Amino acid sequence: MNAIKLETNAYSLFYGKFRALEDISLKIPEKQVTAIIGPSGCGKSTFLRTFNRMNDLIPGVRTEGQALLDGEDIFSMDVVALRQRVGMVFQKPNPFPKSIFDNVAYGPRVNGIRDKKALDEIVETSLRGAALWNEVKDNLGKSGLALSGGQQQRLCIARALAVKPSVILMDEPAASLDPIATQRIEELIRQLVEEYTIVIVTHNMQQAGRVSDYTAFFFTDESRTGKLVEFNLTRKIFTNPQDKRTEDYITGRFG
Repeated sequence: MNAIKLETNAYSLFYGKFRALEDISLKIPEKQVTAIIGPSGCGKSTFLRTFNRMNDLIPGVRTEGQALLDGEDIFSMDVVALRQRVGMVFQKPNPFPKSIFDNVAYGPRVNGIRDKKALDEIVETSLRGAALWNEVKDNLGKSGLALSGGQQQRLCIARALAVKPSVILMDEPAASLDPIATQRIEELIRQLVEEYTIVIVTHNMQQAGRVSDYTAFFFTDESRTGKLVEFNLTRKIFTNPQDKRTEDYITGRFG
């Protein structure tokens, strides 16, 4: 296994009195794709949002246990600095109502980069990194909202790359895309993992099998509390799961 990039130890999350996640201990390796799978409502997205503290925005949320990035406590970090290191791509593409250029340049500008040449370079590098440059390089002034759904999602990936994160979180990044756009996103994930640690939540078993190196299976019982059942190399989870619940989910017996 590569060095550990993200880690939780006995991590639980509560919405008021309701425990949404219970005692999750997981080590996510650097520069690998880790998929989080499991039935609806088992806390996959909630767990993912731990790593850039998006759950902080929800009233009444509290946590127990540890969540670490490069061995540092995520909850004691400056949240702006944390989100620079941990980028996020959401289920539905959400470009800003700005030009393609301004979408990608937004983060660097917020971080104080004003030099036109530097911004031009960041925008091109980020769009190339998101496999979008050749499609938009002659139309950088065009609104990001005018792109197709698949292009919008790659624009959002470029926007995440522009602040030079080391981790990219992806919450069902292809859920709203057609099969061709989905394939482009999956190919892009396999390219990006050479430089970034990627954690992806997906409902799509085939997608998890195609894109990820490691898979974590989350499950919830009647209590609706999410628990980690199993974590291993993806090929082992899919061919030789250790827990009957994992096997039942992967073979489509429930979920």
